[in-house]
Amino acid sequence: MKKGKREFYSTVPRIPRAIITKKKTPKIVAEVDEANCTGCQVCVPFCPVDCIEPVPADTYSDVAIPPVHVRHDECIGCSACVRACSQLTWDAIRMVDKEVFEQKHGVTIE
Repeated sequence: MKKGKREFYSTVPRIPRAIITKKKTPKIVAEVDEANCTGCQVCVPFCPVDCIEPVPADTYSDVAIPPVHVRHDECIGCSACVRACSQLTWDAIRMVDKEVFEQKHGVTIE
């Protein structure tokens, strides 16, 4: 059975009215698969803490539009970017357990 527009977009988060600040350390954080990201930036306005930005243009010499990345120390683990990306565009962002992310990237998220 085919979904109507309203039902199809029901999982897309609302764009926040104001930017908030991180109040506690999240259990999960957003991670962008930069090789899979088109750089469309659809996820950016959905982030309530404004922690998604394009990768610096000089990082990749072979792409016209650089992918985005998450400033992980600011991420609150809300998954709004994941839902926006998977529902509206490409599915290039996933939520990762904080401890797994810290081990993988050698960082500490507070």
